[in-house]
Amino acid sequence: MPALTIQRIGIIGAGAWGTALANAAADSGRDVVLWAREPEVVAAINGGHCNDIFLPGIPVHESVRATDVQAEACDADAILLVTPAQHLREAGRDLAPHVRPGTPCVICAKGIEQGSNALLSTVLGEVLPEATAAVLSGPTFAKEVARGLPTAVTLACRDEAVGAALIQALGSRTFRPYFSSDLIGAQIGGAVKNVLAIACGIVTGRDLGENARAALITRGMAEILRLGRAMGAESATLMGLCGLGDLVLTCSSATSRNMSLGVALAGGAVAKDYLAAQKSVAEGAFSVSAVTALAKQHGIEMPIAASVDAIINHAASIDREIETLMSRPFTRELA
Repeated sequence: MPALTIQRIGIIGAGAWGTALANAAADSGRDVVLWAREPEVVAAINGGHCNDIFLPGIPVHESVRATDVQAEACDADAILLVTPAQHLREAGRDLAPHVRPGTPCVICAKGIEQGSNALLSTVLGEVLPEATAAVLSGPTFAKEVARGLPTAVTLACRDEAVGAALIQALGSRTFRPYFSSDLIGAQIGGAVKNVLAIACGIVTGRDLGENARAALITRGMAEILRLGRAMGAESATLMGLCGLGDLVLTCSSATSRNMSLGVALAGGAVAKDYLAAQKSVAEGAFSVSAVTALAKQHGIEMPIAASVDAIINHAASIDREIETLMSRPFTRELA
């Protein structure tokens, strides 16, 4: 039995993923307080047990209570941070006065901070230094989790007792967290797969075929492994749910926000305009510059990520980037 018992869970962020996790935690018998920035979301959840703005058509568990007061959500045994990756620093600063020292804070976003090129656990350590960091990542579509469909994820925490308590708090018959102590690997897999999903969307949008998509997923996995190893991640983590599992899911369905962005780019959309029109965030578009910067810093090749960066941030021609990738020298597969 874990030394720590987690009964009350606060969730910061009531988008689709935050709402889905609220349902999962409530299904596990936990008391859930869900913080939303939008008053209309708070009213809809508390009054009608729904979140039609971000998760339409799926009921919110009747025991979930929404609030727009951060202190109420932080009065909890554990806090799930479900803000977009690029907003985690700001969110952590706002929460700092309300978070008790030692509280497990679980990063539920997948990305790398622009500018600093920092992993989100590093960001969390800077803004909430007394919190116990954990990461929840894996092959998940919010709608399926919210509906209670079978899902398996990685729950990474360096404190094994805290990790065990979080798994007991969140796990259920249909939502299965698997423990890992590898915080770095759990973050690298999720961040880079978002970038690769944009590339897969371009392949799909340009009708380049299933062979090309399968090749891109596989060679993309090689890029995840290169960066992960360079940054101290365990290969086994990257080949698990939060790496390979998440990559396969995100690169195989138009439900993926990042893949949908790639399809739109292949059809002539401008990344900035497309992203501005979306309610949800395609994290890969914002992490790709940090991913390529880290690759350069560590002296490794990530040609697919580099091409996505060129297309999104440097107005590169998609046709030219495809030609560049296809013209690379032949090499050993494991190089």
